[in-house]
Amino acid sequence: IQQINGNAIDLLNPEAIRELLTVCGVLVVVVVALVGVYSVMVDFVFWEGWMEGLPDPNHLFPDDPEGECDHRHFVVYLDGIHQSEESHPPRVSDFLQTLEQAIDQDALLVKGIEAYTITPVGLRSTPLAQWFWHRLFALQEHHPNGWVRFLCAFCVQANNVIKVGISSDRRYGPVMNYELALKIARRLARLGFHPSRAARVVLVGYSGGGEMAIGTAAMLQRLCHVPVQVITVCGVFSGNGDLESVDHVAMVVGAKDPVAAFGRIAYPGRSPLLPLSNWNRWLAHGRLHRYEIPAMNHNGNAGPFSTAFRGKVVEAICRELTLTQGT
Repeated sequence: IQQINGNAIDLLNPEAIRELLTVCGVLVVVVVALVGVYSVMVDFVFWEGWMEGLPDPNHLFPDDPEGECDHRHFVVYLDGIHQSEESHPPRVSDFLQTLEQAIDQDALLVKGIEAYTITPVGLRSTPLAQWFWHRLFALQEHHPNGWVRFLCAFCVQANNVIKVGISSDRRYGPVMNYELALKIARRLARLGFHPSRAARVVLVGYSGGGEMAIGTAAMLQRLCHVPVQVITVCGVFSGNGDLESVDHVAMVVGAKDPVAAFGRIAYPGRSPLLPLSNWNRWLAHGRLHRYEIPAMNHNGNAGPFSTAFRGKVVEAICRELTLTQGT
């Protein structure tokens, strides 16, 4: 017992703690750098056609559509940076079920789109790195060491955060946003969407999914040949996206949400001091509707997916859908 106590005391001395923090810091920097390189390279590998997944946009929708689709409005949900698979966490699934029941019968809710991969699958099934992500998820879920589980979860979210950063970048963002727009358009085509029958597509993006929605909206509009509008929920976005042709953007925000508030500070393009930024130029003639929900936070028991606020968020989204239905 004395030996165990002595070892524990040695581990708690400042030098040992400093060494532990240094090792953890180096590992985090190295892993995040590798994840960042992967995140950038896989986009350009896909773009160059090496994965044979980039379709011809001219053949997305047939000239003579077969069958009939009862839905004219397509609501596409894009999740936040916590998403690692096509399936959603239980709270998000419950929220989407509530939303699905609340929207009109001629509207279809499209779920399960992984916004942070280019191929139509989640990270675990990514062709170029399937083994790496599968192993990482296994360690995240089953490793007995809490630090290892935390580091693996951190890597998954780091990949998604980097994707949000790429989307907001004016140099590389258009490549990834176009690929994501194609991914969404292909899913819509499989669900019976056709420009001759559909009235609009609505992108609902939570947290970092708000950036992915804003970055993708204009390109998706050109691919689908119908109006595309955006609704962000606790959205963290840059405002660098090309919104010139997008008529409607709505923001559902929490009065106690520090993450979304920090996003506005972190991205100077949304500052009123830069009137020529994409966001401020759009605000000058666009139609922004803002729905603030008192006491709502970014996530957790006071977040938009909690039982306390789920209904209010769904109500705000449905109000926006009704408000813009005929415009």
